Amino acid sequence: MTRFFCRTIAVLAGLLMTAGISWAWTGTVVKVIDGDSLVVRGPRGTVEIRLYGIDTPEYRQPFSNKAKQLSRRLVYRREVQVRQKDVDRYGRVVAVVSIDGTTLNRELVARGLAWYYARYCREQPLCRELESLEEDARGRGAGLWRDRDPTAPWDWKRRQRERSVPVSGPPERFLSWLQAVLWRWLDD
Repeated sequence: MTRFFCRTIAVLAGLLMTAGISWAWTGTVVKVIDGDSLVVRGPRGTVEIRLYGIDTPEYRQPFSNKAKQLSRRLVYRREVQVRQKDVDRYGRVVAVVSIDGTTLNRELVARGLAWYYARYCREQPLCRELESLEEDARGRGAGLWRDRDPTAPWDWKRRQRERSVPVSGPPERFLSWLQAVLWRWLDD
């Protein structure tokens, strides 16, 4: 009987995972880290969330601040529904976050403040919808698509790693600070 019970549980767990069923819960956003990362206080404590299927510009990248501002305006200090998809290599919960029928992941892409992240997006039809929303935002020149050649965050991070040079003296620190100030100014 025990062997039958264990096999049944294993089969059911496998079916749930292959069916794409995700765990859902409700919590309050206590911090917006950046456009696609939040901290949510939920039933299991405080959890860092990474938005599923999208990637917003990185800090110091054009439109980074605008993506963060939109996320903050839509969800900060509000109760959200979190549909957990995965846990990433940094221990963050990867999820679809919704509030009052609006999905933050979709909203960021639709407004041209995030890329559809094809490499990690596996859930259909959500991923096809995100891809379509990005194409529409590109066509309208919304948000970051106003730039002639916007750089995807994953490419931007790779370039930063390739050319990273230790900042040592006052002139280098000043130039680094000035660059950050200019990016923020251009972003606003």
